[in-house]
Amino acid sequence: MKVLSMIQPWASLFVLREATYETRSWRTSYRGPLAIHTSKKLDNAVCSNAAIQALLGRHGYNTQDLPTGKIIAVCRLEKCLRVTENNATWAILEDGAIVSGNDYYLGDFPVGGYAWEVKDMKMLDKFIPAKGKLGLWEYDI
Repeated sequence: MKVLSMIQPWASLFVLREATYETRSWRTSYRGPLAIHTSKKLDNAVCSNAAIQALLGRHGYNTQDLPTGKIIAVCRLEKCLRVTENNATWAILEDGAIVSGNDYYLGDFPVGGYAWEVKDMKMLDKFIPAKGKLGLWEYDI
């Protein structure tokens, strides 16, 4: 299965569906099953943000107990959409979708960047320890 590594707390916020899109600077033509892996690195500056702590808290998580170095979820990558406009508080994607609110604030939407849209997100009952890699990588689940 294809796997995407993400830094915490971004990975958990995405898996918990607080963010609809995962934003990347690169496009992928891959569509299909995708596992979400949490890198061992935490974004400590973001973890200290009260709003991020509140979003995680709604799901029973705190920034001290986020899983790292594990595959935590599976989903299906449906779309990889180019960002065509950024207006500082909202963005427009190539399909005409407007990204605002938490979706905007929990992503990075520079013009020319990409928003990956997934469906059928399912957190795993038992997380799988794994060493992450850059880009999309393969793992036998």
